[in-house]
Amino acid sequence: MSDLPLPNASHDLSGQVALVTGATSGLGDRFARVLAAAGAKVVAAGRRQERLDALVADIEATGGAAAGVVIDMTDTQSILDGFAAAEAAFGTITILVNNAGVPDAKRAHRMPIELIDRVFDTNLRGPFVLSCEMARRLIEQERPGRQINISSIAATNYDGHGAALYSVTKAGISRMTEALAVEWSRNHINVNAIAPGAFHSEMMDGMLERMGDISAAMPRKRLGDPAQLDSTLLYLCSPSSDAVTGTIIKVDDGQSPR
Repeated sequence: MSDLPLPNASHDLSGQVALVTGATSGLGDRFARVLAAAGAKVVAAGRRQERLDALVADIEATGGAAAGVVIDMTDTQSILDGFAAAEAAFGTITILVNNAGVPDAKRAHRMPIELIDRVFDTNLRGPFVLSCEMARRLIEQERPGRQINISSIAATNYDGHGAALYSVTKAGISRMTEALAVEWSRNHINVNAIAPGAFHSEMMDGMLERMGDISAAMPRKRLGDPAQLDSTLLYLCSPSSDAVTGTIIKVDDGQSPR
């Protein structure tokens, strides 16, 4: 007979310290609020200090614990300094949500080198560096942890309309998830990913301004609500997913072909 509760589905994150990147807007903002509401101490990271301050104030006003740290994912020193500041705020990071990302919004042959570098650094290199910083500390302290990487259905679906590099970097995030899960499984660091479809966010709003309403072509004629990702995020962060690692969960409302 199992010693685990029945059902083994608690979302209580009390005692956990979570770092959420890209928390100044969109999905990252929602993720930070959700983890705080579940009991985690949350460090919200992003480039815009005023938005971080507002998010932290909102979380604290509802009884949560939060801190804001400025991190520029294109700057290695900023990543390292930001991670150190996050630890200084609440202690060892036990949950990492690699959410920061930028679109390319250009055909591949028209992308300047500066944009190529920025997309790679923000979407893939930065998350890899952060993941290794977290894992290094957890391994040294012999503590378990959870890493949740935000991929995209664009990792496996590309329509050829000007987001090739975004697709490439999100495919990289998915493969990074699988590879690091294998490497750190013995250390009880679970590495998983969520691959959302088209959800309302600041990034998506910018795309809609360029392309117009794309929901008419979707099976359910709608964009996703960020709240529809809450349960998947909490599952991957909570004890109930202890045996799940190296998995990419699609949450796309039926938008992508199977």
